[in-house]
Amino acid sequence: MKKYLLLICFLTIGVASCKKEASFNAATQASTDDGLIRAYISANSIAATKDPSGLYYQVITQGTGTYPNASSVVSVNYTGKLLNGSVFAPSANLSSSLSTLIKGWQIGLPHINTGGRILLIVPSALGYGNSSPDSSIPANAVLVFTIDLLGVNN
Repeated sequence: MKKYLLLICFLTIGVASCKKEASFNAATQASTDDGLIRAYISANSIAATKDPSGLYYQVITQGTGTYPNASSVVSVNYTGKLLNGSVFAPSANLSSSLSTLIKGWQIGLPHINTGGRILLIVPSALGYGNSSPDSSIPANAVLVFTIDLLGVNN
């Protein structure tokens, strides 16, 4: 009798662990991200503006040079971290077409000129979404970037 009870327990655990993961709901994730971002902004006393896309940004220094556009090649120095403070990109330099970068950057960088600095708080849908680009950035992660716009080539 005990053997059958033990077998039933193992089968129940096995079936329960095979249960399919709940399907991804973009609207629910966007709402979750927005709540997390608002809490982060409040806890860190950040005077951020919310873009209609859901991106939050704070212009730290406007800059005086050229504004980037979608076809610009931008040169930046940036730091990237998660809301919990863990850094996934410590002071990295990058030169790339703005159109190839994550949506949050495409929306946020045109708010400053060359020589400017901006803080971007990027909801997951404007970052890497429901996927993980590497082990340092989990799926559905809100990303925080401090970006210095060093150069723009239109």
